[in-house]
Amino acid sequence: QVQLVESGGGLVQVGGSLRLSCAASGRIPTGYFRGWFRQAPGKERVFVASLNWNTLDTVYANSVKGRFTITRDSDKNTVYLQMNSLRPDDTAVYYCAAGGRLPSDRHRSYAYWGQGTQVTVSA
Repeated sequence: QVQLVESGGGLVQVGGSLRLSCAASGRIPTGYFRGWFRQAPGKERVFVASLNWNTLDTVYANSVKGRFTITRDSDKNTVYLQMNSLRPDDTAVYYCAAGGRLPSDRHRSYAYWGQGTQVTVSA
């Protein structure tokens, strides 16, 4: 059984940084995408970033380009989301996802989800 566990969320001031981690256990086929999505209160879950596990190709939402970076550590079966220059509109629950197919920016493309971690950016 696949499990995804996020960590690294918290409260940060505008302009600050956080690094989220998503550790996976269980067998996830390597030829798939890993992704990050976020959901603000009262809003839909939206795409943030994705990574092709094999090719390391990445895709980012326009709102986070140049500020967020998705990477992976294959030895730890872990995906990271480095978030810099954080803004109040980045406040959301962040979810990691695995077992994704194309298109990698759609939540329906993913088979496995973590429980989410809260990120709050204060002005």
